[in-house]
Amino acid sequence: MTNFIERIIRVLSLDFQVYKEVKDDKAATIQAAIIVILSSMSGGFGYIYRFGTGGIFIGIMMTLVGWVVWIYLLYLIGTKILPESQTQANMAQLFRATGLASSPGLLRLLGMIPLLGNFVATVASLWILVTTILAAKQVFDYKSTTRAIVVCVIGWIGQWLVFLLFFIIFKGL
Repeated sequence: MTNFIERIIRVLSLDFQVYKEVKDDKAATIQAAIIVILSSMSGGFGYIYRFGTGGIFIGIMMTLVGWVVWIYLLYLIGTKILPESQTQANMAQLFRATGLASSPGLLRLLGMIPLLGNFVATVASLWILVTTILAAKQVFDYKSTTRAIVVCVIGWIGQWLVFLLFFIIFKGL
């Protein structure tokens, strides 16, 4: 458990070496899954102030689905569209690294505090973007941080476009 908490702290402090460790550490898969679930739950409970108790389920599902969409887009873009010659990554490696990179999402629980919700959500989202850039650079074996930024930002925008489309389609139902 200490290793788990230590890894969360290292992610929060932007220690990029943690992603090299977990990339091939199959034992870290459970840790990554726990972080993704807890981060999604934190996002859901963070919505309680804005949307009431009904927002909890919606927040959890939106956060979890958003993460899955983003990771799929990262994999597609990072390995198929914009790989470097040395890029050899698989989905499991990306899952472990980006799962841990979701650690700042735990802070979204503070969104339950009135007047902090939007600020906390914004800070956590940007922090996750930064940690995911660090994770992607390691998983895809990029020499350039710029390439990791491009891949993550394109994936992030793609994730939000999927959400927008979802809302447009289901708003009419």
